[in-house]
Amino acid sequence: MKTQKWKNVFLILILLSLPIFLSCTKKGVLNKIKESGKITVITRNNAHCYYTYRGKPMGFEYDLAKAFSDYLGVSLNVVTSHWEKLFDALNDGGGDFIAASLTITPSREKLIDFSDEYLAIQQQAVIHTTNDKIKNLEDLNGKTIHVRRGTSYEERLNELKNEGLDITIQVHEDTPTEELIRMVAEKEIEVTIADSNVAFLNRRYYPDVKIAFPIEEQQSLAWAVKKGEAGLQRAINEFFKKIKEDGTFAKIYKKYYSNVEIFDYVDLKKYHRRLKTRLPKYKKIIKEAAEKHGFDWRLIAAMVYQESHFNPRAKSFTGVRGMMQLTLDTAKDMGIENRLDPKQSITGGVKYLKRLYKRHDEAKDPDRVLITLASYNVGYGHILDAQKIAKENNLDPNSWVSLQEILPLLRYRKYYKKTKNGYCRGTEPVRYVNRIMTYYEILKREAIS
Repeated sequence: MKTQKWKNVFLILILLSLPIFLSCTKKGVLNKIKESGKITVITRNNAHCYYTYRGKPMGFEYDLAKAFSDYLGVSLNVVTSHWEKLFDALNDGGGDFIAASLTITPSREKLIDFSDEYLAIQQQAVIHTTNDKIKNLEDLNGKTIHVRRGTSYEERLNELKNEGLDITIQVHEDTPTEELIRMVAEKEIEVTIADSNVAFLNRRYYPDVKIAFPIEEQQSLAWAVKKGEAGLQRAINEFFKKIKEDGTFAKIYKKYYSNVEIFDYVDLKKYHRRLKTRLPKYKKIIKEAAEKHGFDWRLIAAMVYQESHFNPRAKSFTGVRGMMQLTLDTAKDMGIENRLDPKQSITGGVKYLKRLYKRHDEAKDPDRVLITLASYNVGYGHILDAQKIAKENNLDPNSWVSLQEILPLLRYRKYYKKTKNGYCRGTEPVRYVNRIMTYYEILKREAIS
């Protein structure tokens, strides 16, 4: 009898411990990732998530995912998916996590688990700049609004419709939001909805669109993992916390979204127009000079536009002239006889840019290129002064983020009195570099695949 009793107790203990044993032997996806040395991200092939430029992978979500794989010490594999198939791809084992600018919504939380927020956004109504009839939410009554199927935009519009807003929701199958924004710019449709970061970025490419008003409270973007994958979810949250503390997140964000809120309609309209009317005349010269000195021709084209708007007879109040706005001394040093000759100016200007680039050999790209552009604008000496002050303030002197902070200080005697080269209009090189990078991103867009 006693023997049977102990057998029963033993059996009960086995049954009670079985779930614990099974959970211990069942490996979570994070352990599998570390053992395999590889993590697979599921994302979208578009301008915000992931694309290739000159054979190099790029994109805001891609750069974050790459930083995460480095954080885990594994390699990154990228899988792209149609918008409506993202969750299926994750749950069917097609990847380990989704990084695709997903908004956290109650309906999605039933299907997958979200990480902590990494970016706050707000849904915005996007209309044409000439549209003066739509000024607020009530003005959408009677309108047809175009959005991609399965998005948080569609969810929100259905909520507004249920609350009494008289709208027609026209859904598009797997059509990128930037394509719908283009359709607004071309007056093919009247209204679409876009997250604020997407709307602001695409306004650069389509300056005829207007970001009218928000249709929703602030929302959160997050990454997604399979239901129950707490280990990977926790690792992602720890990663986001770390990169926000050490500045990595800010650096990646600025790479893609720097100054997107600053918008000069007239300038960008003029730029888009002159890419068609003026750039073709000088494209060959720009490409040859860029190739000779190892620069992307689109970067040089953006720089030429910033300097002269592709006008070979451009003249500044400071006396610099030509397409690359060279001083007499620099022109002479570069072997230029006529600053107004487009080929001489561009060839000489790029040659001088390369000289500056070689001097900044302690910096690594892309910081090195950005610092070089600033040197071209304000002078090598002032950049050295800014780097010296950066060091004194425990900032990285070879980081453009640091110099963006320091250069404007050279306007104040408190700072420039200690420098070798003195006063500097330090806000100008920052503005100069930011504008060039905006023009550059617009030109690069042509190569997105």
